[in-house]
Amino acid sequence: MRNYELIFILKPDMEEEAMQAAIDRYSAIVTDGQGELVSVDKWGKRRLAYEIKDLAEGYYVLVTFKSEPAVVKELDRVMKISDDMLRFMIVNKDDK
Repeated sequence: MRNYELIFILKPDMEEEAMQAAIDRYSAIVTDGQGELVSVDKWGKRRLAYEIKDLAEGYYVLVTFKSEPAVVKELDRVMKISDDMLRFMIVNKDDK
């Protein structure tokens, strides 16, 4: 298994329950794929460096996990089609 970091920005106008449901959905993809969640850090609402979809703020979440590359591919696929997602980035921490 490889070490990964996932940071994503959700729309700031989401309900707290919907935001937690989105975080749980992405975490479940990792655990369902036999991956291991190391940490889930909710950074909260922060100002964006530039507007995305006419929004100046976003809700930031950092997830550190271990998994196989197939899980990352599935996360990427699901996040690309999510309506709640503003931006995301998955980084392989083992590649240096």
